[in-house]
Amino acid sequence: MLQAAHALALAGLLLVPAMTIAHGDRHHGGQAGPVVIEQKPWGIAGQARAVTRTLEIQMSDDMRFTPAQIEVKHGETIRFLHHNRGNVMHEFVLGTRQELQAHAELMKKFPDMEHDEPYMAHVAPGKTAEMIWHFNRVGEFEYACLLPGHFDAGMVGKIRVVPR
Repeated sequence: MLQAAHALALAGLLLVPAMTIAHGDRHHGGQAGPVVIEQKPWGIAGQARAVTRTLEIQMSDDMRFTPAQIEVKHGETIRFLHHNRGNVMHEFVLGTRQELQAHAELMKKFPDMEHDEPYMAHVAPGKTAEMIWHFNRVGEFEYACLLPGHFDAGMVGKIRVVPR
C-alpha cells in the first residue's frame, strides 16, 4: 500500500513539469517549448523561412485591434507582429467564431489558465510578440483577445482567406 502511494506521488511530480513545459510560459513573457504543428480549420503553424508577408497588429486598452479586418491569400505564410499599446495584457488568438467563443467562456471560469499554442500570441503591456501562421484553408475566420472581459468588449477581428 505504501509503495502504491509513493508511486502515485512520484507520478504526480513527474506530470507537473511535463504539463508546464507543454503549455510553455509565453503567457507570462517567457520562452515556450517546442511548437506542436497541428492542422486547424484556419491553417497550420508556419515556418520563418516560408514567410511571404509581415502584418502588424496594434492592440489597445479600448479593446480593439488595428486593423480589425485582414485579407490573406490561400497558401500565404504570415508573420504577425503584435504591438500591445495598452497598459494591460492582451492576446491574439486565431480561430473560428465558435471556438473563440467557447474558449472565451472557459477563460471566464479559469482566468489564470495558461495556454500556449502556435495560433496564439500573448503580449504584455508595451511589448511586441511574433506569430507565424500558414493559411492553407480558404474561409472566413476571426482573431480575438480571450482574456476575461476583452472578447465581450468587442476585441475581435476578422480574417478572410481568399483563393489565389
